[in-house]
Amino acid sequence: MGCDGGTIPKRHELVKGPRKVEKVDKNAELVARWNYCALSQEKLRRPIVACELGRLYNKDAVIEFLLDKSADKTPVEAASHIKNIKNVTELNLADNPAWTGDKESIKGDKYDDIQSARFICPVVGLEMNGRHRFCFLRNCGCVFSERALKEIKSEVCHKCGVPFQEGDVIVLNGNKEDVEALKKRMEERRLKSKLEKKAKKSKSTESAPRQDTTEDAPGPSKAKNGKDCITSSSGERQIIFTKSSDNGNSSVPAKVNKAASATTKRSIADSDKSEAYKSIFTSHSSAKRSKEECSNWVTHTAYYF
Repeated sequence: MGCDGGTIPKRHELVKGPRKVEKVDKNAELVARWNYCALSQEKLRRPIVACELGRLYNKDAVIEFLLDKSADKTPVEAASHIKNIKNVTELNLADNPAWTGDKESIKGDKYDDIQSARFICPVVGLEMNGRHRFCFLRNCGCVFSERALKEIKSEVCHKCGVPFQEGDVIVLNGNKEDVEALKKRMEERRLKSKLEKKAKKSKSTESAPRQDTTEDAPGPSKAKNGKDCITSSSGERQIIFTKSSDNGNSSVPAKVNKAASATTKRSIADSDKSEAYKSIFTSHSSAKRSKEECSNWVTHTAYYF
């Protein structure tokens, strides 16, 4: 239906061709990535943190995201890799002295320069507005331009003097290739930390039973409160407690020697008493026998008479 009111349709109205891809304004994209938080979409304000993939966040927004453990929590791709506050680094940024902020453009009668940045590189002086590549160090959080790190090669931070390696340098708001490389590096780093934790736990568990065995069965040189057994001549077993000396070598005190000598004296005395008792018993028995013989002799003599 249609085309009956004196209208002349054109070809592009009747034939639908391929849709044109909407191009994103590069200036607007740079402003959004470098001046706004990737999580809350609010303006960046200190303290500012960065993740291991080089994205910028407000620290308050990250803390709120981690504390929110409700079931209705919407998954955010920009922060899905952040599991705790240790996964982000607080940035040490250098202020731009030429930046006046939003005070002059409040009335709207002045030109708002989008390319002016709030922060600059402390070494070269380049503005951090997205036109130049910037990096930060994981060890200290200091931010520099990539040009400064290439021109002034050093293994120490130019601002605070903390040593760093190539793996500690993370590109801020990099392209797709940079993000993929940083993601691989992040996974390797986390896997390495897990293996180190497991190794520490295994070492601690192995050292614990060794200490228990050494405490339960001390050697002769390490025993502090040991027991020494002495058997006397009568066959009785006596347990005597001993204490180790200051040098760590176990030594029996003088009381043990006294106890040993006393046991030997007692055994000798017991043997002497037994011999005396035997002699008394034999003499008593012989006297008794002589009396019986005399009585028998008297009875025999009386019988004859």
